[in-house]
Amino acid sequence: MRYLFIASALLALSCNQARERTDTTNYQVITEKCYVLRQHPIQDSAVNVKKDSIVQFLNGRGFAAKFIEKDSLMFRRANGLQVEIILPDAQSAWESNAIIVFDPQQNPFFVNLHKGTAQVEHYAEGK
Repeated sequence: MRYLFIASALLALSCNQARERTDTTNYQVITEKCYVLRQHPIQDSAVNVKKDSIVQFLNGRGFAAKFIEKDSLMFRRANGLQVEIILPDAQSAWESNAIIVFDPQQNPFFVNLHKGTAQVEHYAEGK
């Protein structure tokens, strides 16, 4: 009986604690439906064609463009969960033109530019 009381007290304490927020000073916090791009990507015509088709698709689905201001991003979902991402320096045109899509109802999605818009359509539909 004593152990039951201790277990229930511990459970009550853990359930009532306020969710801690990470210090966001060094993060670019993203909370809205958008896609994230690097500010000055390396130009490559083959990469640009694929990137532009995905950007056009996202714009048509109501995603807004945001440019990366810091190398540390924090995506904050509608349910309060946070996803922290630290981006390394781009080593190629493909990495430099990376796109991260975010809907507050879902986790962030890293777009594979080689695969085209089908992957993004799947994400945009919430599946």
